[in-house]
Amino acid sequence: VQLQASGGGLVQAGGSLRLSCVVSGILFSANTMDWYRQAPGSQRELVATVTNSDRLWYADSVKGRFTASRAVTKRTVYLQMDNLKPEDTATYYCRPRRHNVWGQGTLVTVSS
Repeated sequence: VQLQASGGGLVQAGGSLRLSCVVSGILFSANTMDWYRQAPGSQRELVATVTNSDRLWYADSVKGRFTASRAVTKRTVYLQMDNLKPEDTATYYCRPRRHNVWGQGTLVTVSS
């Protein structure tokens, strides 16, 4: 399984970023995909989920600001992040729920 996350960067508070994660090595269409984040000194936390039937779930901390989606033909899962806050600063990872594997993640830094 390979996970290639991208799209992170430095943005001011209130700005937006769109993260992408290309997945290979699994049957993408059949897998529920999770987005996690880990801030410095903190535990990794689940922030969003796209199920294999395109149902969505969000952590309360990002609900109304983040939108997860997927493009099956591109084997890619997305995380649209709007109205970013400094507390969203973290490295973001995508992960297929049934596979214990982590990619390198993509760093998001939100300045105040």
